[in-house]
Amino acid sequence: MRKVTQAQRKLGQIDISKIEIDLRSRDEMPKILLGLQYIYCTDEIREEVFKILEAMIPSGTDKNNGRPGMELWKILVLGCVRLNNNCDYDKLHDFANNHRTLREMLGHGLVDSDYYYRLQTLKDNVSLFTPEILDRINQIVVKAGHNLIYQKKNEKIELNGKCDSFVVETDVHFPTDINLLFDAIRKVITLISRLCREAGINGWRKSKWNLKTIKGLYRKIQKLKKSTSKDEKKKAAKEEQIKEAHMEYISVVEYFLSRVEESLDELEESSASGTLGVNGICDWVRVLEIKGFMEHAYRQVAQIRRRKFFNQKIPHAEKVFSIFEQHTEWISKGKAGVPQELGLRVCIVEDQYRFILAHQVMEHRTDDMVAVPIVRSTLERFKDFKSCSFDKGFYSPGNKEELNKLLETSILPKKGRLSQADKEVAGSKEFVEGRQQHSGVESAINALENHGLDRCLDHGVSGFKRYVGLAVLSRNIHVLGDIIHKKKVKALKRRKRRNQRMSILYQKAA
Repeated sequence: MRKVTQAQRKLGQIDISKIEIDLRSRDEMPKILLGLQYIYCTDEIREEVFKILEAMIPSGTDKNNGRPGMELWKILVLGCVRLNNNCDYDKLHDFANNHRTLREMLGHGLVDSDYYYRLQTLKDNVSLFTPEILDRINQIVVKAGHNLIYQKKNEKIELNGKCDSFVVETDVHFPTDINLLFDAIRKVITLISRLCREAGINGWRKSKWNLKTIKGLYRKIQKLKKSTSKDEKKKAAKEEQIKEAHMEYISVVEYFLSRVEESLDELEESSASGTLGVNGICDWVRVLEIKGFMEHAYRQVAQIRRRKFFNQKIPHAEKVFSIFEQHTEWISKGKAGVPQELGLRVCIVEDQYRFILAHQVMEHRTDDMVAVPIVRSTLERFKDFKSCSFDKGFYSPGNKEELNKLLETSILPKKGRLSQADKEVAGSKEFVEGRQQHSGVESAINALENHGLDRCLDHGVSGFKRYVGLAVLSRNIHVLGDIIHKKKVKALKRRKRRNQRMSILYQKAA
């Protein structure tokens, strides 16, 4: 049983429209709460958002019977707060249990004031979001923000965008062939020892000692590589020692991989004879996981042998930069002081009101490959999207031609030498103004990085896309809250000045 929110308020529960949010605070929390409060208290927006949230409920589920799950409104609030405050689940856990205003937004009153959220409950529920659901909610939030800006104006909304990409890092360590091999063999030995112990198969009693032995060989290579001697004889001798250390390292790893193969064969025999135990199905899932890590280990052993002993250069396409986050890419954008970044590119389109209209995760794609698709995607969502500016990385002759067809104004600077016609276009008033305003997109990128998108803490490519979608949504709700915050502060100042004038008048009258 799962509901969007409880229709009946509990004893002592404050209505969300009456929650008092501190306007003097400069923290991120009040603005995200103001944005969420506006969404909940505006009937039309709330109905649209709740209708989308209902799509998260599996078909055939009875809303009125069964064990109650977390309300979908609470999941939305907690997910947005997590990304907006750039916090992990541990900090979100503390917020959910101890932040008074946040708990009021979650709907807790006197009756359940001591309700305690479990850490695993937060992880399981926030991960229910899909990128598609988040994108649909994001469109509603952006349109609500535009309506809020133009509610006192009669002019027609015309959206002018700025498009750029940046790298969202995955939560991985710097990859080397030896530490990737250690990661793989560590997981293989840990999993096979646990599986054999449960199945009653001997041979892995000293698994911790085995891992310690392998790690010692791994550390030995690391220490040898730190030598800074410039003497040619010492360098040659050191190189031989490094080769011997590599040979010893991969030999020991191959020995344990052969032992794992034997244990897996024994498990198969035990399964065939019916002595594997009651967890047979679950065990075979782990067997597949072990074989996956073994493939990583064999690949790394082969690459170490090719690179170190046959002086081969490993092609970039054959490299894996993390055995846990396999979607990680090695990205070199040529930035000063940043030789490489490990993650995935994300492209965004921001309008003149700081709202992010569209975003796209770029798997094995460069800027020039997404320029036209992301503009088409933005036009599908917002019909009033009229112009967009790009940087030179998005340029190609085909992109320029296609963007001119899609947009009224396309500001796409050309790479290389300009012809006379290109110079005339680049010198036009619209083009110059667009180029001058384009740098504003860097502010949006910096805001996203400060509010969660510096490093993705979720796992897998699906978790990465969900994390990015939730970050974009929370950023737009934060911008919506910032607009409301400015209006309320302005109204407070106006009221304060009026009270001061009235006080002066009363004093003069007295």
